[in-house]
Amino acid sequence: MLKHKPQTLPLSLVEQVQEFLNDHPQLKSVDLMLADMNGVIRGKRIEVGSLLKIAEEGMCLPASVFALDICGETVEQTGLGFAQGDGDRICHLLPHSLSMIPWKNDAAQALLTMHEVDGSPFFADPRQLLCKALKGLHQQEYFPCVAIEWEFYLLDAAADTEQPLPPLLPLSQQRMEQTQVYSLDELDEFAEFIQDIQSYCHTQNIPSDNVIAEYAPGQFEVTLQHQTDPLLACDQAILLKRAIKAVAKKHGYNATFMAKPYAEHSGNGCHVHISMLDAQGKNVFAEDLGVLHYALAGLLDTMPQAIALLAPNANSYRRFQPDMFVPLQANWGWDNRTVALRIPSGSKQNTRIEHRVAGADCNPYIVMSALLFGIQHGLAQQLSCAEPVSGDASKEHAPALPTSWEQALNEFHQSSLWHLLGDDFSHVYHANKLNEWQRFEAAVTPLEQQWYQQMV
Repeated sequence: MLKHKPQTLPLSLVEQVQEFLNDHPQLKSVDLMLADMNGVIRGKRIEVGSLLKIAEEGMCLPASVFALDICGETVEQTGLGFAQGDGDRICHLLPHSLSMIPWKNDAAQALLTMHEVDGSPFFADPRQLLCKALKGLHQQEYFPCVAIEWEFYLLDAAADTEQPLPPLLPLSQQRMEQTQVYSLDELDEFAEFIQDIQSYCHTQNIPSDNVIAEYAPGQFEVTLQHQTDPLLACDQAILLKRAIKAVAKKHGYNATFMAKPYAEHSGNGCHVHISMLDAQGKNVFAEDLGVLHYALAGLLDTMPQAIALLAPNANSYRRFQPDMFVPLQANWGWDNRTVALRIPSGSKQNTRIEHRVAGADCNPYIVMSALLFGIQHGLAQQLSCAEPVSGDASKEHAPALPTSWEQALNEFHQSSLWHLLGDDFSHVYHANKLNEWQRFEAAVTPLEQQWYQQMV
């Protein structure tokens, strides 16, 4: 007579943490982190003895962490600073993100997400915004499957110049000066750097995939594997950025995800691939062309409104230049890299949308939320989709995207997307970015001094 094995219950968070501590007795400290509005990692470094208590009770951090600008200063216009007493909220550990830090022998790290004291989601946490976007789609029995691609530049950390310089090639010791897209020789030169990225990712359970040489000296692209959990995909994207920067420092470089570090070269993008599954796991985009068209139409309709979210700072708008493989119009096409929404070639079951607009300086949680709300909008309204573009999209007529920060912020403030994201979150984001834009515009730049100081 066969005996049924007792069902194994999943480990509680505290049990998972205890198991991790048992496996790593050398552990001394843990970095507990969350991503602010800019995608910048904030948090606390704790002694290992406090980790179990935090796993059980959570950890306090001020709500104003989501009011910080790119300089780390609280933007009071958000209402999250002095206006509410700069009070704390409760942050809870994300157990899947708990791992050793590969570049340290005795330290670990984990991501957090913020809640109200009563346990409800804190509205200004971009990760909680993505939870909200997913909830709406799940209620309609749509389940996004996503992948994120990061582009970044390696810079010479030792260069004593005002302008950034590409690094020296590790083997030949020659300065990188040419654009060698998909160059295998460059990948050979940087083999140890790339191997360390893969090793660091493996330690942290980050499913990195391809690494390619991109369209400029010192530019690379790293692709994450598709995930049926967009929250997990964005968690991994945040951790991947941190890992790449750490590997770069180890090898004597700086890694930057700045949208446009060089005026003459291509910018850094964040391309997001999205397919949509049904409750049985079938790709709806492959099965129903009408659903694909609704999704495309929703993304196109909300795209001009979303630029302030996809291009979040002053430098972001340097990237929007002709002939730089950056879309300037809201359009789509089949296997066309000049459009904003590309349907890549491949098997029918892998039909997906590649969103090519966001810069690598974005917050992936916010970008993913904006895209999923856009898709939800198209599905709910059954919007009519424009015709696909073939050939050079810049030669075709389509709605232009905002190419200045001020214009993008105005578009967002007056948009339906503002309400789709939620008035409370949208207010905090807009106030933060409006303040940053005003401070940037008030600054007198060295170029202004050079051009005008003596001549006018």
